[in-house]
Amino acid sequence: MADRKEKVVKMRVTPEEYEAISAAAEAADMTLSAFVRSLSLEGAGVRPMLTDEDRAIMKLLAEDMRAIGVNLNQVARHLNAGRTVSAEELSLNLRNVQVAAAASQHELARLAKRAGQRRRGAGR
Repeated sequence: MADRKEKVVKMRVTPEEYEAISAAAEAADMTLSAFVRSLSLEGAGVRPMLTDEDRAIMKLLAEDMRAIGVNLNQVARHLNAGRTVSAEELSLNLRNVQVAAAASQHELARLAKRAGQRRRGAGR
């Protein structure tokens, strides 16, 4: 019977911390115990929040953001040196920032939703 929870872990929190944890557990539709257990297991690496696929996606997004940052830095250097930058180049760089920001926002929302679903499924 591996699922039987026989061990007890105690921790002390302030009344404010307790209220915040309780509210988060309620928002996740979980018992306080299940919520704290799920967070602890994620933190301990027993049940990591990010999968290998998540890490690969986040790595690609970070590489895209780095490349965009390099391009924007080049634009800023040109402008600081008194050179002109074409409207097309500025537009392209701004569009790249918008696309990368939207992709990052989408992935973070997906991760948060999936983490909540996993947390609820694992905790009850």
